[in-house]
Amino acid sequence: MSELDQQIDNRRRKRDALRGAGVEPYPSRTEYDLEPAEVHERYDDRSAEELQQAGLVLRVPGRVRALRKHGKTSFLDLHDGVAKLQVMARGAALSESAAAILADLDLGDYALVAGELIRTRTGELTLAATEIIMLAKAMRPLPEKWHGLADVEARYRKRYLDLVVNSDSRKVFEIRARAIAYLRNAFDRRGFLEVETPMMQTLAGGAAARPFVTHHNALDLELYLRIAPELYLKRLLVGGLHRVYEINRSFRNEGISTQHNPEFTMLEFYWAYSDYLQLMDFTENLLAGLVLELLGESNLQWKEHRIEMAPPWQRYTVREAISKFEGIDGARLDHPADVAAELVRREIPWPPQVADSEHPVLKSGSRENFDSEHPGVEIPAEFYGFLLMRLFEATVEERLIRPTFITEYPVAVSPFAKAAPGDSRFVERFELFIGGMEIANAFSEVNDPEVQAERFRSQLEARELGDEEAHRFDQDYVIALEHGMPPAGGEGVGIDRLAMLLTDCQSIRDVILFPLLRPEASVAAEADESDGGGSEASEESR
Repeated sequence: MSELDQQIDNRRRKRDALRGAGVEPYPSRTEYDLEPAEVHERYDDRSAEELQQAGLVLRVPGRVRALRKHGKTSFLDLHDGVAKLQVMARGAALSESAAAILADLDLGDYALVAGELIRTRTGELTLAATEIIMLAKAMRPLPEKWHGLADVEARYRKRYLDLVVNSDSRKVFEIRARAIAYLRNAFDRRGFLEVETPMMQTLAGGAAARPFVTHHNALDLELYLRIAPELYLKRLLVGGLHRVYEINRSFRNEGISTQHNPEFTMLEFYWAYSDYLQLMDFTENLLAGLVLELLGESNLQWKEHRIEMAPPWQRYTVREAISKFEGIDGARLDHPADVAAELVRREIPWPPQVADSEHPVLKSGSRENFDSEHPGVEIPAEFYGFLLMRLFEATVEERLIRPTFITEYPVAVSPFAKAAPGDSRFVERFELFIGGMEIANAFSEVNDPEVQAERFRSQLEARELGDEEAHRFDQDYVIALEHGMPPAGGEGVGIDRLAMLLTDCQSIRDVILFPLLRPEASVAAEADESDGGGSEASEESR
C-alpha cells in the first residue's frame, strides 16, 4: 500500500470513529457568524484589552490548513480562501465531543469553531475554542501536504486544489471577475441592454470558424454550438434594440494553443448609428479605464514588457503595418503576385484558401515555377486578401506589443463589414492588438441586404473551393436585413485574452477555471472498467 493509500485509509478510520461516537462528519446545516477574512476586517484594529472588555464570542467556519500541538494546547489555522484565523484549543475548555473531533482533525478538513476572540501574547488575533464541529472530513490530503502542485497540467486538471494551495491562482480569477463586472457596468451606464442569444443554432454563423456539431433527438435536428452571437445580436438592431451587448460563451472546433481554447468568453456589442472609427475611440477609453481601475495605474506588465495603456494608441492599416515592421515598399503590397512573392521570399506557406485551390502554381504549396523577383504569374484577384493577411499574420502580429489598432482589412476575410470608401477590396474594420495578441475585432456593419447576400454567395464559393471555415448562406438573416437595420458598429472583445494581459498569464488555460484537456489515460481506463465492471465496483467507487 502506498503512503497516499495509507493516509486515505487512516482518514476513513477517523471518519468511521466519529460516526461511531455519534458525530456526523458531514452535517447538513451550519450556523455561523463570520468567516476568517470577515473577522480580520472587523476586528484587526482592536487591542487585546478592547477584545477582553468586549467578550466577543463568535462561530467561525473554515478549512484546517495548519495544526500544531504544544502540550495540552493545540493551535490550528482556519482558512476561507482569503485569510486565516488562528484557533487556540485547550482540552480542559472543550466538550467531550469537541475534544474527540480535535483529536481526529486532519489538514484539509472543514470545521466550525466557537469561542471568544482574543489576542495572544504575540499579538495574533485568535479564537479561544470552546466548541469544535466537524463540517466535512477530507478523505485525501491537500497537495502541499502530500506532493505539492507544481505540475502545470495538474493545476489545470485539479483546479479546485490549485485554488486551495496557490493564492496567486485565486487572484487571477478574482481579477477576471472584476474585469467582467467593470465592463458590464460600463455598458449599462451607457444605456446598453444586456441580452442572451442562442448557444445552439441551426446555422453556425458570425465568424470564420469550424463549429461543434450536436443533435436534438426530439426534433431530429442537427444543431451547432455557436461560434459567435453576432447575427442574432444584429437581428435585435432590426428589432429596435439599438444598444445591445452579450457576455457570451462561444465554441470553435479548432486547435488548442496558449491563446486558443475551444470554449471561450467574449464580450460582443452593437451600437446603432456608430461606426468603426467611433468604436476605436470608445474601446481605447474603455480598456484604458479598466486597467486603471483594476491595477491602480495606467500600465501593465506583460512578459518582459511594461505596456502603457493610456491613450492615444497606435493606428495602422494592414498594409502600413507590414510596410513599417517588414520594411516592404507599400507599392508591393497592392497586387496579388507581389504579395505572393513576399511570402515566397520569407518561406511562409500559402494560406489554406490558396493552397487548396486548383491554381497550377499556387495549389498544394507548389513554388518551383514561382520566380519571387519577377513572378510573371497571374494570381486571381480573389486570392489577394488571403495572401495579404497571411503575410501580416506571419510577420507583424506578434510584434504589436503596444496597444495598436489595425484597420482596412481585405473584404475576403470580412464578410460582415462595410466596404471602405474608394477601394472595394477593403472594409471598415479594425482589430486591436496588445502584447502580440488580438484582443478585439470590430466593423462598420453591412446593413444593405443585397450586399450581404452577395458576400454570403462569395463565402459559399470559398467553401466549394475547400475553405471549411467560410460562412454559410444565412437566408433568415438576409430577410431580417430586408426589414431595415440602422447603420451600426459592432465589436467583439476576447475576455480570456484580456484576463491574460491583466494578470500577466502566458497561457489562456491559466485564466480559464476548467480548460479543455485530453482525458488522462488512468482516468479513461477507470471509466472503461466501470462501464463493464457490473456489480464488482467497490462501495468507495460508487
